[in-house]
Amino acid sequence: MNNERRKRLRVRVIYAVAAAIVAISAVMAYNVYAARQDKALAPSAGPAGEAALSAWLADWQWQEGARDLQEAAAGLDSLQLFAAYFDESDRLTFTDSFKKELSAVREAAAANPTMRMDLTIVNDILFEDGHESQKDSDLVSRLLAERDERSRHVNEIMAAANQYGFGGVELDYEKIDERDWGRFSLLVFELYTKLKAQGKTLRVVLEPRAPVEKLKLPSGPTYVMMAYNLYGNHSEPGPKADKSFIRKLAARLSNLPGDPYLAFATGGFDWTGGKGTATGVTELQAVELAKRSAEPPQRDASSGSLKFQYKDDEGVKHTVWYADEQTISWWIELAKLAGHNKVAIWRLGGLGDGTNQFISAFQQK
Repeated sequence: MNNERRKRLRVRVIYAVAAAIVAISAVMAYNVYAARQDKALAPSAGPAGEAALSAWLADWQWQEGARDLQEAAAGLDSLQLFAAYFDESDRLTFTDSFKKELSAVREAAAANPTMRMDLTIVNDILFEDGHESQKDSDLVSRLLAERDERSRHVNEIMAAANQYGFGGVELDYEKIDERDWGRFSLLVFELYTKLKAQGKTLRVVLEPRAPVEKLKLPSGPTYVMMAYNLYGNHSEPGPKADKSFIRKLAARLSNLPGDPYLAFATGGFDWTGGKGTATGVTELQAVELAKRSAEPPQRDASSGSLKFQYKDDEGVKHTVWYADEQTISWWIELAKLAGHNKVAIWRLGGLGDGTNQFISAFQQK
């Protein structure tokens, strides 16, 4: 081989090595990028707004909820009291426990004097014989059917908010019929206008099934998207939310006016079999049930939730999925990565010390 050939061969080898180095570098760079993309969620239409955290307290769990509130109040911007229902005449009604325990809740809320308290109204009917019709879509249809009925409903809400001294109102009307969304938007606008005139606020809770892509909801109220019960008493065992579920809902928030909230749920479910066999459990109840398990709870990578199995006294196998403070923290971080810093927690009551401490310290994060 003459010198000219050797030179050409050396040049080819140098080029080949250089090309290999470039290719390897490109692959490494792409892998880093892909890992970052997998860690982050797709951003929403705008940058994240100011951080805020709210929580619900339900009237069937006043005492437990009030205890958690005493521990967690410092981290909350607002508290929503799940307390207003309807009677058989489609009029607002309040349970005896609400009237009895409201003062105790206010005492617990006094730990954070800047926290606003809202009255949450839900479309459940409480019948005189003791049974309930939950998430009654026909009730919503009747409330919205005529302008006079809608105005009467708005005035009744205003009277209740003033009677009990709430700084705002929240509508949690679920399973709304497709034909009623236009009239529901009118209700939201009319109620918001009256509340604003008195210096009060309005929040509106929306289910994941709400057709937010085509709704024309008014600007002004605060909107809350429920990001929970992905699995529950309607399904086989699984977490209340996971990364994919949160990512999809966060992306849909760009269709709502203002700076919406994502709502996450504490606690979990206990399944005794397959679909439709779940019973809700609080975090503390899940921790107690885990003591019956042969193995410690395992953390699910796709949801951050804890899961375990145990057998009851009859030897029946149960499967439990639940959220602790680490789960809630991870879900909130996913929301932030998606551009949403406002989060709501369903609900106070039966929370572990770690979860209460996490909520309490939220404003300092």
